[in-house]
Amino acid sequence: MKLKNSILIFAGAGLWACSSHLVINTNQSKEPVSNEITNDNAVNNFITPFKDSLDKRMNEVLAAADVDFIVQRPSSNLMNWVANALFVNQTKNVRLTQPVVCLLNTGGIRSSIGKGNVTLGDIYKVMPFDNTVVWVELPIGILPEIESFLNKTGGEPMANLTLKEGKLSITSSPKNPTHFWIITSDYLMNGGDKMTFFDKRTNVNQTGKLLRDILIEEARNQGTLSTSN
Repeated sequence: MKLKNSILIFAGAGLWACSSHLVINTNQSKEPVSNEITNDNAVNNFITPFKDSLDKRMNEVLAAADVDFIVQRPSSNLMNWVANALFVNQTKNVRLTQPVVCLLNTGGIRSSIGKGNVTLGDIYKVMPFDNTVVWVELPIGILPEIESFLNKTGGEPMANLTLKEGKLSITSSPKNPTHFWIITSDYLMNGGDKMTFFDKRTNVNQTGKLLRDILIEEARNQGTLSTSN
């Protein structure tokens, strides 16, 4: 990614700038240490184009938010938005005979979104990790284990799943399914946040898409972030 390259160059330049002022005093006399560091124009001139380009990209407006979007268990508008955006994006052109739900983790949402313009930088703050989206097939009999997990954690972002009075159910589902699909992240599929029920998976579909990129796409598509559950 160009962004990653820019950050690496920026970081490398920063280290160079620091090391250029490093002086090792081999004598034993106590010398006063100055807090003043002379500006290195050459280094600043080297860094500025990368910083300006990165700032411009991160300030790109994707959508608007009519309210503050926050994370709060058992559920919140930001938790709902993230899960629903992923669910809608992944299922809009897919028809399956099995139920499909979305389950993520509250800890993976790292920042709120304030009312007003929603920028690319805002989505990077919400989802800074390079987690990819996967579809995981599980036997329907695993639902009680997921129900127990959700009751212990106090709530996670989910779509097409309902936890009411401690009972978990699939909101929309064909009758008597034997298996169902969970849209989630590769991190959670591999047991992250103690979601060990994914160990019982019977099939996996790797999309190769970053969760963050899907949120960016859906924010653009919506124009104004949806507050519906």
